[in-house]
Amino acid sequence: MNPAQRQRMLMILTLAVVGLYLADLIVFTPLGRLWSERSARIATLRRQVADGRALIQRERGLRERWDQLRTNALPHEPSQAEQRLLRACDEWAKASGAQIVDRMPQWKGDETAYQVLRCRLETSGSLSSLTQFLQRLEEGPLAVKLDSLQLVSRDPSGRQMTLGLQINGLVLNPPAKP
Repeated sequence: MNPAQRQRMLMILTLAVVGLYLADLIVFTPLGRLWSERSARIATLRRQVADGRALIQRERGLRERWDQLRTNALPHEPSQAEQRLLRACDEWAKASGAQIVDRMPQWKGDETAYQVLRCRLETSGSLSSLTQFLQRLEEGPLAVKLDSLQLVSRDPSGRQMTLGLQINGLVLNPPAKP
């Protein structure tokens, strides 16, 4: 191969490599990135569709639970809400044999749709009575949620115990009138 042919072949090879590099830089890399982004978006949309289908399947149960919460929510008047929650606590204590030592209601949140009446309770009694108290709290129709719990023995034998609870009562604010 003479030097002119070799030079021409090296020139063609160099131009081919530069052309491939430019094609990769301008065409293949952006297309690969677009393909990856599109695949990720499709995966996200498929997951959202699956979540939506699951939500549609659970619609009836969710609506029933929401209706139950709305029906059993505390009144939006603060004094009535506190009174209803404290009366329910007294009823749970009386029915279970536990004794309420201390209670501290406190309002939380300035949401437009709902508020939370947080109540710190201290009850005392036997393990059995405190268990019954918790069971009545959980099974009752009132829209309350047990947030935290602390159980402490007051004597060495463990017959008398103190139960510290923090419960949250749901207060739905009436919708704003247009």
